[in-house]
Amino acid sequence: MKGLTLNCLGKKEEAYEFVRKGLRNDVKSHVCWHVYGLLQRSDKKYDEAIKCYRNALKLDKDNLQILRDLSLLQIQMRDLEGYRETRYQLLQLRPTQRASWIGYAIAYHLLKDYDMALKLLEEFRKTQQIPPNKIDYEYSELILYQNQVMREADLFQESLEHIETYEKQICDKLIVEEIKGEMLLKLGRLNEAGEVYRELIERNAENWYYYEGLEKALQPSTLEERLQIYEEVSKRHPRAVSPRRLPLNFVSGEKFRELMDKFLRVNFSKGCPPLFTTLKSLYYNPEKVSTIQELVTGYEASLKTCDLFSTCENGEKEPPTTLLWVRYFLAQHFDKLGQCSLALDYINAAIASTPTLIELFYLKAKIYKHVGNLKEAAKWMDEAQSLDTADRFINSKCAKYMLRANMVKDAEEMCSKFTREGTSAMENLNEMQCMWFQTECAAAYQRLGKYGDALKKCHEVERHFFEITDDQFDFHTYCMRKMTLRAYVDLLRLEDVLRKHAFYFKAARSAIEIYLKLHDNPLTNESKEQEVNSENLSAKELKKMLSKQRRAQKKAKLEEERKHAERERQQKNQKKKRDEEEEETSGPREELVPEKLERVENPLEEAIKFLIPLKNLIGDDIETHLLAFEIYFRKGKFLLMLQSVKRAFAINSNNPWLHECLIKFSKAVSDHSNLPEIVSKVLTQEMQKIFVNKNLESFNEEFLKHNATSIQHQLSGAKMMYFLDKSRQEKAIAVATRLDKNMRDKNVKTLTKVFEALLDGSFGSCHTQCEEYQAACHKLFPFTSAFMPATNEDDSSIASVNHTAINHDLLSNEI
Repeated sequence: MKGLTLNCLGKKEEAYEFVRKGLRNDVKSHVCWHVYGLLQRSDKKYDEAIKCYRNALKLDKDNLQILRDLSLLQIQMRDLEGYRETRYQLLQLRPTQRASWIGYAIAYHLLKDYDMALKLLEEFRKTQQIPPNKIDYEYSELILYQNQVMREADLFQESLEHIETYEKQICDKLIVEEIKGEMLLKLGRLNEAGEVYRELIERNAENWYYYEGLEKALQPSTLEERLQIYEEVSKRHPRAVSPRRLPLNFVSGEKFRELMDKFLRVNFSKGCPPLFTTLKSLYYNPEKVSTIQELVTGYEASLKTCDLFSTCENGEKEPPTTLLWVRYFLAQHFDKLGQCSLALDYINAAIASTPTLIELFYLKAKIYKHVGNLKEAAKWMDEAQSLDTADRFINSKCAKYMLRANMVKDAEEMCSKFTREGTSAMENLNEMQCMWFQTECAAAYQRLGKYGDALKKCHEVERHFFEITDDQFDFHTYCMRKMTLRAYVDLLRLEDVLRKHAFYFKAARSAIEIYLKLHDNPLTNESKEQEVNSENLSAKELKKMLSKQRRAQKKAKLEEERKHAERERQQKNQKKKRDEEEEETSGPREELVPEKLERVENPLEEAIKFLIPLKNLIGDDIETHLLAFEIYFRKGKFLLMLQSVKRAFAINSNNPWLHECLIKFSKAVSDHSNLPEIVSKVLTQEMQKIFVNKNLESFNEEFLKHNATSIQHQLSGAKMMYFLDKSRQEKAIAVATRLDKNMRDKNVKTLTKVFEALLDGSFGSCHTQCEEYQAACHKLFPFTSAFMPATNEDDSSIASVNHTAINHDLLSNEI
């Protein structure tokens, strides 16, 4: 008991010492084992805690508290079979408690034994003494949970009868109607389903899901019948947007022009900023895009001359704001089509007429971002932010754009306007689990070559996901007590796939890329490097170098003192209570020190820690397997390399990065003659399926020929051409730098990749060709900073390279 008390006081080592002493004195005490389990649980060692609880139960098999604690750990660790057994014991010991019944039923539900789960829920429901006319929230949730299990078991008829029987006792009337509509559709009772969906549309005419259900129920055979559905709703709800927007998805030709014309005029007159966002999903169809362009450019020309949408009309004149929103729309339209000069012309005209509208500056920044001029984009986003400093959204956007331009310090200052006083913005954003900032910050540090700081951000994001997983612990008892069972099951399912989230993927990808780079080019000890260099210097040069070093050391010392003082101040400002709470919930955490992180002993092992969740949860993304290949390639694990390329090949056999991996893999296999016979046999068999008796050169030539109009594929093929035969440098560079009319992916992102490849040594030394390519790209994209010719003040060609520390330092200094 003393150990348990010490643990609550945060004295972990002493606590373990006392509890172990207790166990040594009486190894057959269930209390000692239980307390030992509690200690392990507080340290997040759940597997060890389960072992301790099991030992305690061997000595006292009917102890309720130990069984409850064990069941919580089992559901936390998703040991569903064990959880079911433990809940069964609890049900036998306490059959009158509702948590016993509910917990046992949930165990069967999660194991997909729906029949048993439904029997248990029904038996428990019968014990509830709720009058038919009384509405009780917890009883309502129980019925809805029961219905959810029925639907998951594909018992559609039973589900419909069940929801109709208990309809009056359910609080959430909306979900009742939604379930009815869904079940009637599944059962083929279309007329009744149609009526239900009509009622739902009367209730909310903006829900696209209801229109989808209504169409399935009415099964219109012609386009006119389909349109009639939306016209009827539109007459009843003249202000609803959805019945006017949805037909634009399926109509075409003159009818599309007519409906689009009406839709655009109403929204331009009203002044609707998100109009383009509403229509953006139509831009996959070139015919519809040209119709939209024709209509809106016509409006703009007419509004400039006569304040009407058409010169042929005679009616009430449009207000000046209509022309403003038309120009705003056109700027977005041409930006989407990649015609950035036109987009800038329209947005500049709009700003000239109304220089106080935030949306205009926001869009101008967005256009500059799309043309690859991140510095200019950040400048205009800052301008937008200055128009309303109390707007948190625009503040966050401004910080994000600054991070994209590698202006980390400025971004932190921008965010500090909305963070807690007394702590640094970085600390506060980490505390608030602000992961968009941390992932962008990691990417910025990565581009600047500050790998330690970038890894710190990646590890912080990883910790957030660990904390989110750990936080579900409190809900295992809470949800059964409050009967929020549907939300509880949804929570468990979300936690199972939590690391599928884009934030985790971004952080993991950045971390893996950095660890790969650190493996390829380990950071050397600077003092050793300087000793070696000093041997080759003259006395005068040595004196100059030592003077420079002393100045650098003095500057570093001052910076370190400043940081230390700030850290101490922050620690004083932080409340003791919060520190205690953190220690109690998650235990003391190891401090993330950038210098230690970038000098780890085994970078590849660290990279694998980030890779495992990606392989388990995001196996359908080709990048997962290609990152896995890059790690295993460096570790020399041939079978794991094969597994990675096979999985990637199954997703997209024509991926340019995969093509590079395949050739590297094949060459590595042929270069290793001492592989075990069985491994060699497996590799030969599997490679035969991919390469089909072609040698690497002909395989690469075929890849280039097959993808003759794709710059990305040509770049990968050219890299491999040079990789296989260094004497073909000229030919490889000519292939990579092709910019003829047939190339279909001639955009800023792709051309920047080619330019970076020329600079980073993928094709050896090629300074002249690099300058020629830069000039050619500058003609195509004059606003892109990477392609701007170098001047005395700023060397943009160097600044654009995002993969070496020295170049990033130049870029950050320039910014």
